[in-house]
Amino acid sequence: MVNAQEVYNNCNAALELCPNYTFTVNNINSNVTFCPDCEDGFSDCFTFENTIWLTFTTNSSGGDISANFSNLIFEVNPGQGSTINAQILQATVACDASTYSPIGNCVNTVNGSFSLVATSLPANTTYYIVISGTQGASSPAECTFDIEISGSGVDQAPSSIAITTPTTSICLYDQVTLSAALSSCPDSGQHSWFVNGLLVALTSDPIFQTTSLQDGDIVSVSNSCYSLCPVTVSDQTVPFNVYSFLVDAGSDVYSSSGETVQLSGNTSAPVFQWYSSASVSDPFTLTPFVTPFQTTTYTLTATENGCTLSDEVTVNLDESLEIPNTFSPNEDGNNDTWVIRGIENYPNNQIKIYNRWGQEVFSTSGYSKEKSWNGTIRNGKASEGVYYYVIQLRDDEKQEFNGYLNLIR
Repeated sequence: MVNAQEVYNNCNAALELCPNYTFTVNNINSNVTFCPDCEDGFSDCFTFENTIWLTFTTNSSGGDISANFSNLIFEVNPGQGSTINAQILQATVACDASTYSPIGNCVNTVNGSFSLVATSLPANTTYYIVISGTQGASSPAECTFDIEISGSGVDQAPSSIAITTPTTSICLYDQVTLSAALSSCPDSGQHSWFVNGLLVALTSDPIFQTTSLQDGDIVSVSNSCYSLCPVTVSDQTVPFNVYSFLVDAGSDVYSSSGETVQLSGNTSAPVFQWYSSASVSDPFTLTPFVTPFQTTTYTLTATENGCTLSDEVTVNLDESLEIPNTFSPNEDGNNDTWVIRGIENYPNNQIKIYNRWGQEVFSTSGYSKEKSWNGTIRNGKASEGVYYYVIQLRDDEKQEFNGYLNLIR
């Protein structure tokens, strides 16, 4: 098995080291690039044989740093070197060997744990750490090792986030506003908001509002600080105490226009009331009677311990038309007028009736049970026979119906 070269074999792809974090790296199958001003065209306390490149940037204050190497494991092959070399370099021009300056101590021909130390480094400055294997009889050393960088020159100020809310005792469906305050968090991103660990929102500002919290829910927030060597910070609330109680307006009802329906509400609250634009027989009883003439939603609202909750029930009316094809205006009190069931749902309607010769015998707008045709023509009785009707509902769909009507005496 042959390991591929690591990308940080190239100075221009140097591995960014984050403070107080252990990286495992190696120089297996690494090489050197020798040419004027190339990345490896430099020699100080050791000669580059095969190199890998690491980098770090001092913080806004600068100071001391220590790069600590441990757990060195060497490849063991005949004629291969068995120690490594390391040094910190500053480059005026990135990866240009002619601009390198050695910084701190130089370590060469070591096979165990060691440290590179540099003091009083200026702020916001980029440095490289170069590692090379020593040459054996036929090939340079290759090694896997751990490295961790620390010190006042690279340590990041501890970042934090604090979540606040006015209260964690609320009523069901109350709107809750939570805010998050970041501290020592440069380059922050969006705030991620969670309820019981489930992501529910991403916000650019530190505010989150919701009306969906249930009893026992925990809200948390997280963000990322530092664009280089990012750190995730998070905080969470205590479980919310959400007060609720029974409010049930009952199941939806299906009825016909003008029919009386009894509602079936239920609540444990001591104070309640029904609301609707349509009349309710007694809005302060749980089971009032209603007589809607169109599909209507009724709301039962109840209050307990300072919390107000509501539930809705809809009385759905059949808005389809039932157009009878026969009626008998003989004044016996039965089927004396031509009643079109459901026509009241279309108050802008227009109806015309014609005799067999196409003469108009009846016409009205806003046809209803009260204005239904009673089989008269200009105060005289219409003769038995077949008549033709045209019904225009004048609704949004511009529906029109026509057909034949039998008048029987």
